[in-house]
Amino acid sequence: MKFAIALFSPPHAPSSRRALRFAQAVLDGGHEIVRLFFYQDGVHSASANIVAPQDELDIAAEWRAFVSEHQLDGVVCIAAALRRGVLNEEEARRYERDAANLPSPWELSGLGQLHEATQLADRLVCFGGN
Repeated sequence: MKFAIALFSPPHAPSSRRALRFAQAVLDGGHEIVRLFFYQDGVHSASANIVAPQDELDIAAEWRAFVSEHQLDGVVCIAAALRRGVLNEEEARRYERDAANLPSPWELSGLGQLHEATQLADRLVCFGGN
């Protein structure tokens, strides 16, 4: 089965950890993830500037490692990211900001990527949000 997964909550929220564990289970079960889409406060999971307290799991780092290890399509909504100060090198230059905080393997793109993912997948599973 093919899954698209959308995350709407920040890395410190319980739903972010649940989304990561679900994504791991999808692959462990022999299924496919066609796209991970980070939207609203979920874009913070892609930021290189997130620092987890020493007594907590670093979910943002776990997301980054998971996407890299499995060479997944990790898409961060550009509108939500810009609004929250999550920028790649190109956008930092474009908006004349001093630094970028969206490293590889993440890619900035629009909501069309979420729409396309729903067309490619058998199931869209969403975590977090209102």
